[in-house]
Amino acid sequence: MSVLSPVSMPTTDEEIWRYSRIEELDLSRYETAASVTTVLDAEGLQVEFVAVPEGFSLPDVFAELNAEHMSATVIKVPAHKVVQAPVIVTHQVDLGGVATFPRLIIEAGENSEVTVIERFVTSDDLSPEALVVPVVQVVASQSARVRYLAINQLGDKVWQIGHQQGLGLKDSDLQMATVALGGDYARMRTDVRVAGPGASAKQVALYFAGDDQMHDFRTIQDHDAPYTHSDLLFKGAVQGHARSVYTGLIKIREHARGTAAFQTNRNLTLSEGSWAESVPNLEIETNDVKCSHASTVGPIDEDQRFYLESRGIDPSVAERLVVLGFFDEVLAQLPAGDLVDDLRARVAAKLGAGVR
Repeated sequence: MSVLSPVSMPTTDEEIWRYSRIEELDLSRYETAASVTTVLDAEGLQVEFVAVPEGFSLPDVFAELNAEHMSATVIKVPAHKVVQAPVIVTHQVDLGGVATFPRLIIEAGENSEVTVIERFVTSDDLSPEALVVPVVQVVASQSARVRYLAINQLGDKVWQIGHQQGLGLKDSDLQMATVALGGDYARMRTDVRVAGPGASAKQVALYFAGDDQMHDFRTIQDHDAPYTHSDLLFKGAVQGHARSVYTGLIKIREHARGTAAFQTNRNLTLSEGSWAESVPNLEIETNDVKCSHASTVGPIDEDQRFYLESRGIDPSVAERLVVLGFFDEVLAQLPAGDLVDDLRARVAAKLGAGVR
């Protein structure tokens, strides 16, 4: 292990870091360490460790640090192969005072199909102070169908600053999904570029912060070819003194005529001390498009609460049912397989306990 070299850190004066807690981070407190990574259910696939492929950007200092210190796992899906069971990639973080830099690369061949679930976890009886800086790069070749899900179940002293990059080629179907329940400060930037005619991309996220947690999401839906489609649905809740931030950009380039792009962000504030920010943005360079964005921040709908309470349901139970119903729309769209029930139970437990 070695101490991280000094770098020029971003500040909240930069728009992409606005509302964040980045100025609290002191990199000198961490020593680098290799990720402890396991891969399950990858039968028939090529899994290897290689250098970073070309064609992906390094948008900030954390992506650069990942490129310098990464532990890379590459999953290659042959053309025309359909992988039935989800591939499970797990990164275990149990050491304190370390910074890890896992990188996952998914290359799906032409007309292939695969689901990959990437989990970030700490042991139930440990809560180390650590920094996790993951990068995932997904390439969906022509007509490929790729489902990716990141699940953050980190301890309450862990910082996570991640970057997801997705590239969809002609007639591909790409989904990038995230569930964020853990961490002290957890930030995820997701850049998805649909770069071939007929390509489609979906971005979905569920995030729930309690106590003093903060969840921070930045997304880009980049349409770089004609007749492409993207859809985004992010839903979050905050309780206690927790905070959340969502900023999203739909970018439609001049040559991307016939594009349809949609963006929705909904947030529930469950206590007076909680706070959520939602900032949708559009950058459209051509007229021949269908495009919309919507965002809301507010408490539970009182009509829904009253309806349940009027039928004899306890107020705390009524609130629990409303929140779980709010998240069910996202849970139904996650490529989580058998993990959906576990994720729903974790949301319910967090809501019931009022803590992480």
